[in-house]
Amino acid sequence: MSASSDQQRGVPVPARIEPRTGGLPDRITVDLGAGRVIIEHAGKVASHGLDTPEAFTAVSRAWLRCAWDVRYSYTFTWLGRPVIQLPDDLMRLQEAVYALQPDVIVETGVAHGGSIVFNASLCRLLGRGRVIGVDIATRPHNRQAIEQHPLSPYITLIDGDSVDAQTLARVKAEIRPGERVLVLLDSNHGRAHVRAELEAYGELVSIGSYIVVADGYMRELALSHHGRDEWSTDNPLEAAHDFLAEHPEFRLEVPGHAFDESRSVPVGTMTCWPDGWLKRIR
Repeated sequence: MSASSDQQRGVPVPARIEPRTGGLPDRITVDLGAGRVIIEHAGKVASHGLDTPEAFTAVSRAWLRCAWDVRYSYTFTWLGRPVIQLPDDLMRLQEAVYALQPDVIVETGVAHGGSIVFNASLCRLLGRGRVIGVDIATRPHNRQAIEQHPLSPYITLIDGDSVDAQTLARVKAEIRPGERVLVLLDSNHGRAHVRAELEAYGELVSIGSYIVVADGYMRELALSHHGRDEWSTDNPLEAAHDFLAEHPEFRLEVPGHAFDESRSVPVGTMTCWPDGWLKRIR
């Protein structure tokens, strides 16, 4: 089936992308009068028109850096709960959920519950599915708000270290044989912890579904005002790459645009989850 046919059906078209090399350009100049973006990096200068994929990518990455510094993602709620996600990522996620129609969405990291409620709302809209939220210790006021939320019947909360054997056993007990499972990792973002989560939860992912690694963009925030030097290597993106190198049953495959009348907007550009979509292929 052609890509255009898939897009007309509203199904995200898979698109392979290569792992990013990391590191923002030294300087980006946006010349609105001339309609150009000038990129300076490692002694080289390149100029691109505003309507090019290169310009959009460079400006997007700079915007994401600025958005992190001002805590932009901390300004949104979903159905009353703080969601702390980039809206672009949530929109892409709902496209994938609609296409996959999962029976279970497992998410590590609950925080205020906005993302859990977001996924529960998708389950309700689709008329199928439920959400399992795992957190080392959901704060009492957040748990109360989630349990009193109108979508609480679609949500199961499990407290415990996400990679602890007992916690994992409780998650598995909530999944029935043959159910289609999608997994989102958004808890502790340390490289070792994310790698351990990938090993623990990867086996739950159904063939054709994904385990999604959030916040790999940390690698590009190491030198930001609120960043840390160690983030350049200690981040979820590196954990995802480590996992892929040893697990051929998964591949990096970012869902393509379900609808695309853009001027070649690159897949997976405006995101805090670069290289985060790991699809189980066998």
